[in-house]
Amino acid sequence: MNPVNEQSNQMTDQQKRQPLFPGRAFISTVLDVVESKKTMSGALTGKYMQRATMAGLFVGIFFTAFFVIMGQASQNPADHGLILAGRVLAATTFGWALVLIYYTNSELLTSNMMVVTIGAYHKRLGWLASLRILVLCLLGNLAGALIVAVILRFSSIVSGPTLDQMLAAAATKTGYVSGGPMGFADLFVRGILCNFCINIAMLMVYNGKLSNDFTKCIIMVVAVFVFAFCGFEHSIADSALFLILGVFGRVNAWKAILVVLVAMLGNYIGGGILIGLNFATMNDERHFKA
Repeated sequence: MNPVNEQSNQMTDQQKRQPLFPGRAFISTVLDVVESKKTMSGALTGKYMQRATMAGLFVGIFFTAFFVIMGQASQNPADHGLILAGRVLAATTFGWALVLIYYTNSELLTSNMMVVTIGAYHKRLGWLASLRILVLCLLGNLAGALIVAVILRFSSIVSGPTLDQMLAAAATKTGYVSGGPMGFADLFVRGILCNFCINIAMLMVYNGKLSNDFTKCIIMVVAVFVFAFCGFEHSIADSALFLILGVFGRVNAWKAILVVLVAMLGNYIGGGILIGLNFATMNDERHFKA
């Protein structure tokens, strides 16, 4: 065959596939990330745990900032405008935690749910390897959040209106698991919506169409803003809150664990299934014939 004609045929095939599988760049990028995480969690386990711990630190610190802002804005219960403004500022501030996690190459459980699901679907990861990545990431995230909790125990940051806001948030979260089936369903749905927001942002960042760092930052901040403002449930943020209150002896441990587990399951559905598996199958061109 004439080399020019062969090249033309290849270009024609690519042109046919492009509108049919617009997420191919996203999948390709995620699969590269999968290879990196597989190596890090295997041969470089300690360094992988350090990255996961850093993510836990970011979540713990910025979630604390969320409650500090909320506490300051809520000192006058009659001033609803100030309370609303405080919630907007708090949710926006918390959004920068995801930006820092992304740009420092830290490892966050909720975004890894999407990554390992895509990797498993494309057989780049076995299910045991996927589970190993998630478990190590969870342990690192919890370690980072615990470090923040212990540090805060020796300060006056978590006191007054900040502590009041944290206790109110914890009471709302544990109230879901005390509310019977409907309470569990409410918590589960909030977990789904939370990680859908997180991972749709990561999809936009990974899809190769955004070259501007400012735009990437805005997308990540807005995604976190939506879940924080609406009261969706993030398993690592919840863990950080309960660990902080735990070192002050102000939390029911069993209810807290149950909240985190239900939120985590919801997070996996939202990020791993609705984004990860959904986009993996939607952009699977392996069996396509032009």
